[in-house]
Amino acid sequence: MKDFLYNLTSGDWATSLDWKSVLEVVLSAAAIGFLISLVYMFTHRKEGYSQAFCVSLILLSPIVGMVILVIGNNVATAFSLAGAFALVRFRSAPGDPKDIAYVFLSVTMGLTCGLGYWIYAALAVAVICVIVLVLHFTNYAGKNANRFELKITVPETLNYVGAFDEVLKKYTNSFEMKRVKSVDFGSLFELTFDVTLKDKNEIRQLLDELRAINGNLKLMLSADSSAARNFHFQ
Repeated sequence: MKDFLYNLTSGDWATSLDWKSVLEVVLSAAAIGFLISLVYMFTHRKEGYSQAFCVSLILLSPIVGMVILVIGNNVATAFSLAGAFALVRFRSAPGDPKDIAYVFLSVTMGLTCGLGYWIYAALAVAVICVIVLVLHFTNYAGKNANRFELKITVPETLNYVGAFDEVLKKYTNSFEMKRVKSVDFGSLFELTFDVTLKDKNEIRQLLDELRAINGNLKLMLSADSSAARNFHFQ
C-alpha cells in the first residue's frame, strides 16, 4: 500500500509537487479570486453585476493556479495542455459563465490525472468543490429578490417627470428612473425604473395605482433572471 501511494505521487513528473504546495496554491488563489470579485462587485454596483460572473472569478483563480503548478517549466506539458483545451468546443455559446469554469475544471483535473498527479488532483478538486458549495449555499453575490425593473408606458401628453413618485414611494424602498424612450413614432413614451419593492404581495395594488395615472397603458414589472419570474400586465 505504501509503495502504491508512492507511485501515485512520484515519477518523472511528480517530483516537484507536495501536499502543502497544492493546498497553498488552491487556497491562496481562491482568496485572491474572492478579493477580485469583491472589487468587481463594488465597482459595478450602479451598472449591476452578474452573480455567475462573480462566482466564476473565484473559481478560475484556483483552477488556473493548479494548471500552472502542474505545468511548471515543462514545455511538453504546456503543449499538451494547449492541445487538450483545443479539443473543448461549444456548438453554441454557453448561457452561464460558471459552465466555462466547470469545463475548465474538468479539463484541468483530467490533465492532472493524466500526468500522474492523481492524489493531488483529488485534493485540489475536493477543496474547489467545497468552495463551490460554500458559494452556492451562501448565495454569494446574489441580488435582492425584491429588486425589479419597472417599465411604464405613458402618452406623450402626460408630464411624466415626478408623476409616479408618490405611488412608488408608497410601495418601494427605493426607485430610480434609468431610461426614457419614445415608442409608436413618438406618440408614447416608455419609462424604465429600477425599483426595490417593500412587499411582493402588493404588486397588484402597485400596478393598479400606476395604471390609474398612465391611462391604463402597458406596464411591465420584470424580476432579475436569477431571482424570480416576470410579471406582465397590459
